[in-house]
Amino acid sequence: MPIEFVDFGELKVSRKVAQALTDMGFEEPTPIQARAVPLLLEGKDVIGQAQTGTGKTAAFGIPIVEMLNLKVGVQALVVTPTRELAIQVAEEISRIGRHRRVRTLPIFGGESIDRQIRVLRQGVQVVIGTPGRLLDHLRRRTLNLDEVKMLVLDEADEMLDMGFIDDVETILKSTPETRQTLLFSATMPREVLDLSNRYLKSPEYVTVSKGNITVPQIDQVYYETKERSKVETMTRLLDALDITKAIVFCRTKRGVDELVARMEARAYRVAGLHGDMSQLQRNQVMRRFKINQIEVLVATDVAARGLDIENVSHVINYDLPQDAEFYVHRIGRTGRAGKTGTAVTLVTPRDYGQLRLIERLTKSRIRREHLPELADIAERQKEGQKERLRMIIEEGKLGYFRTMIDPLLDDYDPVDIAAAALKMSFDPVEEEGVTTNDLPDDHSFENTGAKPGMVRLFVTVGRADNIRSPELVRIMCDETGIPANLVGDIRVYDKFTFVEVPDEWAGCVMGYMHRQTTIKGRKVSVEPARKR
Repeated sequence: MPIEFVDFGELKVSRKVAQALTDMGFEEPTPIQARAVPLLLEGKDVIGQAQTGTGKTAAFGIPIVEMLNLKVGVQALVVTPTRELAIQVAEEISRIGRHRRVRTLPIFGGESIDRQIRVLRQGVQVVIGTPGRLLDHLRRRTLNLDEVKMLVLDEADEMLDMGFIDDVETILKSTPETRQTLLFSATMPREVLDLSNRYLKSPEYVTVSKGNITVPQIDQVYYETKERSKVETMTRLLDALDITKAIVFCRTKRGVDELVARMEARAYRVAGLHGDMSQLQRNQVMRRFKINQIEVLVATDVAARGLDIENVSHVINYDLPQDAEFYVHRIGRTGRAGKTGTAVTLVTPRDYGQLRLIERLTKSRIRREHLPELADIAERQKEGQKERLRMIIEEGKLGYFRTMIDPLLDDYDPVDIAAAALKMSFDPVEEEGVTTNDLPDDHSFENTGAKPGMVRLFVTVGRADNIRSPELVRIMCDETGIPANLVGDIRVYDKFTFVEVPDEWAGCVMGYMHRQTTIKGRKVSVEPARKR
């Protein structure tokens, strides 16, 4: 049966891949996907200069899934510098190939090689691995690369920094010369270019350029949350901030529908906007938003493109975007016509790497804020209710309601009657069922041996790297924004360091610094310490 191709934005992909991309919430290709996928589908070698957060995994994941023969063994090999990236890439390719039942396997050190050997014998089409463990399998002859049609070197500059280039060359020599090769790198040092000249055949160059794209009138802040608490975090912000109109961005169409349903259940005036809606439905939603019948518009990036609406005071990034450049397009929906606006981003611990990339692209620091206290929100709501009462009294037209109250005046104090009526219509924030354990600033780190309220972190840098406590504190503060006076006890040893930070900052420090920060020329790992 011939493969049926359909449109995915400006790309032609098979129906099964298009369905998988829709399931993942993608509405159109990112710039790197739009440029790289057609070249790869034509069989050309490609050099892509793009950073993490640009959608580059799908840029090679889509062609890999499209070219696979499910009756053959390993046909695609992706080489990555770290186990974390290997797992991430394997998961994404697996999702893209779910309707074709593509089998992927991440291979890296620190995991049982016997399990990896068993899965390889059972048959997989795509292997994603770190250089060292891939070489181990090649030496044992448990990995056969004779059928490899496409080889991807992901984050080649990182592999250069980590000393893997010789290993990568050995792996390249173990694959057929007829293979198609794709090299991705955020930067292009000479050694990476030399590697591409030796092993790529007349490659096409694809570059996603990003300049300084900050919108200076917009105040950019973020709040740390947990995935399970994001709705509660956002609704607390909606109750606390001085919002006239807000646009909330979700990454997927399904996410828009689910968030709208949960907000409607909490009595917010909200509507959704995404690519599955008809033009008539979109026009109706936009008309209601413009005339203030809706106070919160929940949208995907594609649906919100080109919107020009006045008096949007806040943009809220409920999900960080797939492409970091979309962030700038999003926050540009506020602060229009010379007015100021606020961009609020909800950040889970796993989002810090993407947040740091956004900061680099916009050449700005997105300010960390703490969630408003519940008591402050309750007081704000109380003042709002009192103002509404004044307006209703001044308007009059209370005759019908007086007939309900008059019979009660002989038995009850008028103030109690008014208070009871108000209670019927107003549930304070303390009664919303949000407990302290649900709140996003309540991390659940296991006991790390730190003082109460602190988390002890293990940092893979020490005296042998010529690092001293004041320098480490300065780097931590520069990278994460944590105030220096909040950094607690520091113990520097020969090859590692223990440092204590407040519980509420631990996720931020790890998210920013783990495998992201370079100290004395090498990337460091930052993890919770084990209990003493």
